[in-house]
Amino acid sequence: MPLSFVRTLALPALMGERDMFARAVAGDAKAFRQIYDRHAASVHRFLCDLFGDEPAADEATQETFVRAYRALASMRDQDRLVPWLFGIARNVYLETLRQRKRTPLAIDDADLGDAEEELAPTPETALLMREADEVLSSALLRLSPDRRAALLLQMDHGLSYGEIAETLGWSLPKVKIEIHRARRALRVIVETYLGGSR
Repeated sequence: MPLSFVRTLALPALMGERDMFARAVAGDAKAFRQIYDRHAASVHRFLCDLFGDEPAADEATQETFVRAYRALASMRDQDRLVPWLFGIARNVYLETLRQRKRTPLAIDDADLGDAEEELAPTPETALLMREADEVLSSALLRLSPDRRAALLLQMDHGLSYGEIAETLGWSLPKVKIEIHRARRALRVIVETYLGGSR
C-alpha cells in the first residue's frame, strides 16, 4: 500500500480530531464530551496505576477533565492533547497526595476481582498470578511518584520519551535516566522476591 494512500486514509481522522478540538475550545460541550469519551479510560488507568486505589482514581479522573475543560482554550497545540491530559492527571495525583498526607494504598486481594468461572485458571495458577500481581503492584508503589509516573506513561500508555518529557516538565535525558532507574529498581525487587521464593 503506497504511503500517500495511508496518509490520505489518516487525514479524515486527523481533521475530525482537529474539528472536535476547535469546537470544544469554542465552548461546544458535546465536542468536549467526545474528548472525554476518547481519553478518559486511559487517564483513569494511569491514575489507578499511580494511586493503587480505584475510588481515588475515579475522583482524580473527574477532576482532571474538569481542569482540562477550564484550561482548554489556553492549550496551544491540539496534537499534544494526550500528554497534556496526562500532565494534568499527574498534577491532580500529586495534589491529592499532599492533601491527604499519606502514601498510596496497596492493592487489596478483594480489588483484583474474580474471573468468569469458565475462564478461571486452576486454583494454583490463580494463586501464583495473584501473588505475582501483588509483588509487581507493591514494587511499583515503592518507586517515587514521579519515577512511577514516567515508567507507567511509557509502558502502559505508550508515550514516547519526548511526550513524557513534555508531560512531566523534564528534560529528555532525565526521562531516560528515570525510566532506566525505575526498571532497574523493579528488577531488583522482583529478583529478590524470586530468589526468596525458591
